[in-house]
Amino acid sequence: MDSQNPSAQAPTASRDEAKNHPSRGTSAGVVHENAPHATHFTVVGNHLAQHEELSLTAIGLATHIQSLPAGSPVDIRSLARRFPEGTTRIAAALRELEAHGYLRRTRQRTAAGHVVTRTVSCNRPLGRTGGGNTRRPKPEPEPPPRRRGTQEPPQRRREVQAPPQHQREAQEPAPRRPERREPRRPAALPAVPQPAYATPDQVQTAIGILSGLRRTDTRLLISATDAEHLAPGVVTWLERDVTPDCIHRALTTLLPAEPLRRPAALLAHRLTAQLPPLPPFLPPRPTAPHPLQNCDTCDRAYRGPEPGTCGSCAAVAR
Repeated sequence: MDSQNPSAQAPTASRDEAKNHPSRGTSAGVVHENAPHATHFTVVGNHLAQHEELSLTAIGLATHIQSLPAGSPVDIRSLARRFPEGTTRIAAALRELEAHGYLRRTRQRTAAGHVVTRTVSCNRPLGRTGGGNTRRPKPEPEPPPRRRGTQEPPQRRREVQAPPQHQREAQEPAPRRPERREPRRPAALPAVPQPAYATPDQVQTAIGILSGLRRTDTRLLISATDAEHLAPGVVTWLERDVTPDCIHRALTTLLPAEPLRRPAALLAHRLTAQLPPLPPFLPPRPTAPHPLQNCDTCDRAYRGPEPGTCGSCAAVAR
């Protein structure tokens, strides 16, 4: 009888593919490992997660917006600071969500007079259900054209019946909402020279010069906001010993003949391009010496503004 070796390694059991394979009964696709959530979760419908027309950026952005609490900022700049996508891709994704009804953006004026954008997030737009997306039926391919003189075989002839009314309504795509384009904001005015120190009197004088330009040419009528922007440039001219009349002539002469679309931009350009140089430095003039006077006490000569006693006699008298 042969002896057994107790330290020998046991042979590896053969693997039955039908019983032990981890992918038994599954395809090569994704395998879900789901764990229930009790807190900090958001319910998202398959009509959004599996949308056939929205881009991946728009779907992810809609999911993020729906997970935020009410009152959170969802403007383009705030989202660009939060995600690595730039403002262009985020703006395009917001327009997609707005076109499909997942966002509504309206402009409202507050009690203080400011215009703000109100954003409303819809987790289930009209015409969407909680289930997956219903795919549109693919159109049947058209038959090839027949030659003249040939007749279609009888076995291929069939009557095309119109689908029922409820099927036609389900197949017709929902009309898209037109995209709302925000009005273009006017470009910012060009920068103007800044003074070293602007006193309130100089600023008031500068605004007076700007408001008086319309008396010479009515096209130079500007708003109070534009005048506040241009005032530092006019104060810089005043610091360089330029009189208000010279500033008025520099801003109103040789104007173009065509209408001015933005007179404030033209004035800002002239204040910068025609800025005069700094005035030359003039040293203070020396004062003339006092004339010679004779002291009334010692009869010595001394310099002074008026006749009297010299400094020595004045000190003795004290």
